[in-house]
This record gives sequence, structure tokens and C-alpha cells, in this order.
Amino acid sequence: MSATRLLVLGVVRGYGRVHGYRVGNDLLSWGADEWATVKWGSIYHALRAGVKAGQLLDHDEVPGRTDYELTERGEAEFLRLLRDALRRPEHRPDMLGSALALLPALTRDEALILLRERLVSCEALRDKATAQLDGWAGPPHDRELFGLWAGSAAGGAGWTRGLIDRLESGMYAMAGEPGSVGIPGSWAHAAR
Repeated sequence: MSATRLLVLGVVRGYGRVHGYRVGNDLLSWGADEWATVKWGSIYHALRAGVKAGQLLDHDEVPGRTDYELTERGEAEFLRLLRDALRRPEHRPDMLGSALALLPALTRDEALILLRERLVSCEALRDKATAQLDGWAGPPHDRELFGLWAGSAAGGAGWTRGLIDRLESGMYAMAGEPGSVGIPGSWAHAAR
């Protein structure tokens, strides 16, 4: 899965129609170059690949400037990537970070369902790593690997529980709610 692709599709979706430079400026202002290793070249590559895959339309009305717009196929791919990033724990934080940046695109109910799936997965990973740690008969220092996995999964489960609690208490305006920036094209009118 590509965090850059998810982010690019999400930013284009947020604006409705946007210039590639604005996509890049937004992503870099979020620090995505650090937590998702997004670079200018990868942003423009994702835009061109999105056009080629039929996920984005490119508009060249102004010489030297290309604006991008999400297609129905792009909307479906964006939502697929977003949902997978929320429900599936990974060792790298870039997909989850991307999903969190775009979380309001989902309804509260759907986000909670996906996060509960993530919680079950985190707890299963924690339990598996703990069992491996407890039963380890190999070189003693190799136990640290299972300890790292168990601790990471336990931390992921705790954080996920907290986000579930915050969403259940009404924090954050989600898709379909007043003040949400999760509606396609809403970013141009919202302070983001």
C-alpha cells in the first residue's frame, strides 16, 4: 500500500480540483515528508499514475499548470486505501498517519467499525508475540524481538482504544456532520 497515493488522492478529493503544487504544499506542511517519506517527485509520480489508472482527471486549461480532479474510480480507490489503513496495523506508521490525516472522510460509525477491527488485530498481534516471548528457547537476546513486537502491539491497542473512546464521545467532525472537512471539495472553504 502506498501512503503517498492515499495522501495525494485524499488532498485532491478534499479540494475537488487542485493544482499539483498545492497538493505538495499541503502534504509538506503536514510534515508528511518526515512521517510518510513523501517527496515532491513521489507526489507528481502519484498524480501521473492516478491519471494513467483513471483515478484522476488532469485539466490543462492554463499553460504550464495542471489541475487534478478525482474520478469515481479514484474515489473508490481512496476509500479502499483509507479503510485498509485504519483497520490493518502495520509496523510502519505512514499508512496509519495518512489515514488519520484524512479520517473525516469517513462517517463516525464506519470509522468506529474499522478501528474496532484494528483493535482486535492489535490485541491478537500482542497475544501472539507474548506467547512467542514466553515460549522462546532460542538465543536469549532474540527474545528482545518478540518483546518489541508485544510492546508495539500493546501500545497500538491502547492508542486505538483511546481514539475509539474519543470518537464515541463525539470528538472530531466526521463525514455527514456539521463542520466536517470530509466532504469532497470542502477544503477550499474550510480552514484546514
